[in-house]
Amino acid sequence: MLLAFLAAPAAADPARLELGKRVFTELAEPRCGACHTLADAGTKGEVGPVLDTLKPSASRVATAVTNGIGVMPAFEDLTEEQIKAVALYVQTVTGGKE
Repeated sequence: MLLAFLAAPAAADPARLELGKRVFTELAEPRCGACHTLADAGTKGEVGPVLDTLKPSASRVATAVTNGIGVMPAFEDLTEEQIKAVALYVQTVTGGKE
């Protein structure tokens, strides 16, 4: 279960972070950077929150990606592993706290 994974401390495995960055920049449709600014990903979206400022936790990212929030859709085509990876990536590169 996704929430069980997020409740446990996650190691910043380089392979998982790379997958998370790929999900953010390439694999999610629509692409995350179309709406969100995230310095590490080189994106400057202006619709959603600036993630560098928001500093979301992995659980917050995973919930938003899984269920959608506001105008952000649920990303039903992403696998559980891809959701875990993008959630960890965003938390790690923004300095978000769990």
